[in-house]
Amino acid sequence: MSANCIESDTAIESWQNSVAVGNEVRSSEEQHALDRELLIASREFAVEQRAKSWWHLGTTLLAVLFFASVAGLGHAWWLRSLASLLTGLTLVRMFILYHDYQHHAILKHSRLANWILSLYGNLMLTPPSAWKHSHDYHHHHNSKLFGVDIGSFPIMTTENYRKASWSDRLAYRISRHPLVILLGYFPVFLYGMCICTAQRDPRRHWDAFTSLLIHFGFIAGCVWFSGWTTTMFVFLLPTWIATCAGTYLFYIQHNFPDAKIRDGEEWSYTHAALQSSSFLDLGPVMHWMTGNIGYHHVHHLNAKIPFYRLPEAMRALPPLQAPRKTSLKLRDIIACLNLKLWDEEQDRLITYAEAKLS
Repeated sequence: MSANCIESDTAIESWQNSVAVGNEVRSSEEQHALDRELLIASREFAVEQRAKSWWHLGTTLLAVLFFASVAGLGHAWWLRSLASLLTGLTLVRMFILYHDYQHHAILKHSRLANWILSLYGNLMLTPPSAWKHSHDYHHHHNSKLFGVDIGSFPIMTTENYRKASWSDRLAYRISRHPLVILLGYFPVFLYGMCICTAQRDPRRHWDAFTSLLIHFGFIAGCVWFSGWTTTMFVFLLPTWIATCAGTYLFYIQHNFPDAKIRDGEEWSYTHAALQSSSFLDLGPVMHWMTGNIGYHHVHHLNAKIPFYRLPEAMRALPPLQAPRKTSLKLRDIIACLNLKLWDEEQDRLITYAEAKLS
């Protein structure tokens, strides 16, 4: 048995013993030690299975092309609409592969994978430099009361909201409005990821310009060769579905009733993973479509675990087996969308009505 496996087994045993302690109060030093043991244990699963990565990339690409072909060539409107929906959902799965590649979890150092996935990222208005900068920032500032970057949803405390100017309140309300999720294509991806990023640092994020050219060039090419109707079914509708779903998934995984927000010295990487990142309870089909991103607490614990090993890691590590859950049930969606402010006294996210704020 390798030294890494022995170290991992020891870490898992330490965490199992800590779970048996129950609700015993621990010092910060003890808690940090246990957190470190869990991080060490997770490394066993942060090992790519290269053939499996290529299999997932190849089959996902084929699925996207198949559904897009049906959406473009089908005759019945219901069939084209269904195929368009499935194209959008498989584009979400494709995004997870792109996301994992950016984390260096899969296909690292592969020029072919870099070409395929970078082209995908630019086509879908997530240029590699802008996405990586924003997402890495998110992982290091997840569920803090500050540090919001493009792609994140800001969080104000009730006290800060009361003291804010009317213009700041309005901007905050707009940023957390459900329409931002529904129309994520425009405010989050087109404006946030590309236009705003290009304006902020054009030299560093030159690929934001490339992304805009590729995206709108592809649309123009589709219209030229196939017309607006086919372009709508093959690309525009799937892109709207994918960006809307992606924005909502990002929101719900950090804005849910049981989420805990910490700041300053109280914040820790492990706490943010286990207490501020949800497990999205989905069936096998939707877990496939969303590339296991529902295992978000596992992903935030160790972003280098390939998406196809997240369920395996959750099964093996006891601390990951009692996550804070949410789902795509209507009542859970409404409950999450209504959460607007962090109440420090109640230690939870609350609605505007609960805060009694206009």
